Amino acid sequence: MPVAEDLETPARERRLAPWRDGFGSGAAAHEHRLLSAARPALPWLNWIGTFAHPLLRVPKLGWITADPRTARAVLNDPNHFTLLSEGGVGHLWAQILGDWVYELFDGAGHYDLRTRSRELFTEKTSVAFVEAAWGERMSAARKSFEAGEPLDVADLSRILVGQMVVALLGMAVPGGAADDTYRDIFETGEQLAAIALGTTSDTVLPPQKIDKARRIVERLTGHIDASFATAPVSTIIGRCRELGLSIRETKGLSTLLMVAGTETAASAMARMAALLDDTGEQHRLIADRSLTENAVREALRVTSPAPIIGRSVLADLEIAGRRLRAGERIIVLTWTANNVAGEYRIDRPYIPQNRQLWFGAGRHLCLGGPLARAELTAMIELLVGNGVGYRVVSRDYGHRVLIPAYRSLVVQKL
Repeated sequence: MPVAEDLETPARERRLAPWRDGFGSGAAAHEHRLLSAARPALPWLNWIGTFAHPLLRVPKLGWITADPRTARAVLNDPNHFTLLSEGGVGHLWAQILGDWVYELFDGAGHYDLRTRSRELFTEKTSVAFVEAAWGERMSAARKSFEAGEPLDVADLSRILVGQMVVALLGMAVPGGAADDTYRDIFETGEQLAAIALGTTSDTVLPPQKIDKARRIVERLTGHIDASFATAPVSTIIGRCRELGLSIRETKGLSTLLMVAGTETAASAMARMAALLDDTGEQHRLIADRSLTENAVREALRVTSPAPIIGRSVLADLEIAGRRLRAGERIIVLTWTANNVAGEYRIDRPYIPQNRQLWFGAGRHLCLGGPLARAELTAMIELLVGNGVGYRVVSRDYGHRVLIPAYRSLVVQKL
């Protein structure tokens, strides 16, 4: 596999050019607008991140880094960094799910949980999950799309993710459930994820947010207590039981799937569709379908649907020439770190220092990574499988959302 050039110390001009030139009018401009619509502070933070090579201290935020190697060093060091203290996602969810989060989200308890659950999503099982959950709906979408009907990829992505949630969690829905049922389920997961809005600088939640989040969690996972003993292994509930996880652990993992795998998956699918057209790379992909895996990897790199990862400093250390003290916070700007390599290009060589950084790193590497890749691959098959291609006819950015995403992205066959 070819390897890209070393990007350890990218040139200042290369880092600042997009902000200086206004992002032009193509794919980068649309991504910039999408980030701005989602959270107006994101482009500002990403710009600051261009100076955070390797580390920069920012008032009220703490340390930030947009350097891939420093980011990986932070995420791979559980002895000095934690997500359980203020500033980390574990601290956020412990307030909602309970103190057991402190036992299972980091340290020895988390390592044990990850060891027992690592077979939940393999490349093979993920492809099977996608086919089982989406097969019929994707066939219907393909039929109308290839007949020349406009297709809203963003809306379809939300429907598909809702279906995946139902399939994985074994949720009861009416027979022959319509798209609106799955949209509602997706929206429920979206509401849960939105609890984290505004926590970049402070992860302490007010009581009203905690109460709201707990009601949403119960709505999504309340059925697990009754179904745990008999859930089929085709569901995450059944697989967790077979792997020896407890009901509590299963409900916790299910909740995390709602947060980490709903908006991020839908966002990545629609943004990938836009990137393929905005850059013209879809035509290269149609000509050489062996580049599909690269196209998916590049989409995840460029979009980095979860653009920020937070950690707290657990113990004093020196890293990248800086002295960090226990109790301080550090923010990993994954979007900036991943986009240093350049624009979306499906023949881009593998970049070792960025490997899967869009999924995190270390013991907290996203458990559902293989599922996300299978989902994006299925979307590519829908859009370019006929060998003709498509064009974006309209788009609308999502406003004030946790995960930057298209609210609507309508495409039509060429």
